[in-house]
Order: sequence, then structure tokens, then C-alpha cells
Amino acid sequence: MDLNDIQNAWNNEKADNVVVPDNLEKIQSANTPLDKIRKNLRNELFYQIISIIFIGFTPIIFKFPEKTTTPYYLLFSIFVAVSIYYLVKLYMFYKRLNNITLKTKDSLYETYFDVRLNMELYKTFGFALTPFIILFLLGHAYYKFPQTQNMAIDVLNNAQLIGIFSAVTISILSMGLVLEWWVQHFYGKYAKEIRNVIDQLKEEE
Repeated sequence: MDLNDIQNAWNNEKADNVVVPDNLEKIQSANTPLDKIRKNLRNELFYQIISIIFIGFTPIIFKFPEKTTTPYYLLFSIFVAVSIYYLVKLYMFYKRLNNITLKTKDSLYETYFDVRLNMELYKTFGFALTPFIILFLLGHAYYKFPQTQNMAIDVLNNAQLIGIFSAVTISILSMGLVLEWWVQHFYGKYAKEIRNVIDQLKEEE
């Protein structure tokens, strides 16, 4: 290959693969929000595991009646299985974030979409656990406070199930709103910062 061939190959190289120093600095500026996402996710994983362990000892801590132990741990085993499935996925996401080096536009794009995808995964995780949490709380209230047992009997006898269903539905929707706020507060605003960097790079193309 002579000098002309080398020159032609150089000229034909895609401009997208060439990262000028100014663009490189902007791309690497996304490391700051990315570091905050890593930190929040690491804390989340730790507290989620601690919470699961605590829930596992709930019957002992609150001295549940012995007859409730078997159904409680049956429900808890399903809860743990669901939690492990999502926590493993989130941990794998955390490991990917630790191995990311932002040096090209492509790496920035891939990281941004990975963050957005796992934000939705986190929401799904929260919604999957919401029914279990409500059942745990209802079960605890039913056996811990005798008056709730009489109330439940009265409600069933009076056919006021619509009120119960409405209360459960409102509780799930409320927890959904809290979950939405939680994800946006700890991850969404940093994802938006990364998106702003991407938009700035697009404007310069």
C-alpha cells in the first residue's frame, strides 16, 4: 500500500469514530452522574438484602402465632425468589457500570440506554414486591391486633368487600407513585444529566 492509498483510507474513515479533545471532555463529564448512580445502586443492593433478612425474622421478632409460621414462610419463599431474580439483574448492571470507560459517543449512548433500561427494571422489581408487602402488613395486623380480626369478620358478614379491594388498590397505586418518585430521585435526574451531554454532542455534529 503506497502513501496515496493510506491517505485515501484516512479520508474515508467515518467522522463519528473520531473524538476531538473537546468532545472527549464532554463525554467524560458524564462520569460524575454515573458515579452517583453507582453509589446509589450499591447502597440499594445492600439495604435490599438487609431488608429481606429482616423480613425473614419478622415472625420471631413480633412473636407471630405458631400456626401462622408455615403460611408466612411459604409466602416469604416466593418473595425471596422474586427478589433474588431482580437483585441478580441489578447486580449485573452494577458490575457493568464499574467496567465502563466513557471515551466514545457509542459508549456514552450504550451506557445511557442501559441506565434507562435498568430504571424500568427497578420499577418492575418494586411493583412485583408490592403485593407481598401489603400481604405481610395485613397478616401482621390481623394476628397482632385482635380487634382487626373482629373487624374482618364484620366486613365479610356485611359484604363490604368492595371497601377492602378499594383500599388495597389505592395502597398499591400509592406505593407505585412512591416508587416512581424514588427511581426518579435517585437515578432519573442523573440519567437526565447524561442525556444532556448526549444532546450537546448532537448539536455539534
